[in-house]
Amino acid sequence: MAINYVCRHCRTSIGRIETPYVSESQLGFHFLTPEERQDIIAYDSNGEMTVRVTCDYCKEALENNPELSLISNPLQ
Repeated sequence: MAINYVCRHCRTSIGRIETPYVSESQLGFHFLTPEERQDIIAYDSNGEMTVRVTCDYCKEALENNPELSLISNPLQ
């Protein structure tokens, strides 16, 4: 199973884990609520997982310009 980390704002690929031996609890996903899991984690038809997080660039941009969080896709 491959796990792809992608920025939820700019859609930049942040990283990829390719191993069949990693569990969701090792990645810390067991701490997420069902709503957070649905918002953050997606599975495709190949069995790959995509995890939507915020990259450092977008995090800094949102911290410096909080009004951007009011726009649905502020940093495309």
